[in-house]
Amino acid sequence: MKNRVQLIGNVGNNPEIKTLESGKKLAHLTIATNEHYKNDKGERVEKTEWHRITAWGKTAEIIEKFVVKGKEVAIDGKLTHRSYDDKNGEKRYVTEVVVNEILLLSK
Repeated sequence: MKNRVQLIGNVGNNPEIKTLESGKKLAHLTIATNEHYKNDKGERVEKTEWHRITAWGKTAEIIEKFVVKGKEVAIDGKLTHRSYDDKNGEKRYVTEVVVNEILLLSK
């Protein structure tokens, strides 16, 4: 068994890039994927899912240079779950895809 996620979609926002004290880059962005199907009445339905994406190091540097809102990308990564306490002390849960590879598809 392997934790692997492959997505092809459009970037929903300009990536947020952070440079850590060590100099390593961190990128956060969202990707929208669309699914089309016909419902019981034969009507075409489009469903959009949003995915939170995180990339580190060289991959984050590529994203910083070449990825903007609306760009079509393919990513390969792993699904991760984490939690943190927000500023009000409430526990928040995050599910995200940590990128291993990114392929830039549109111009």
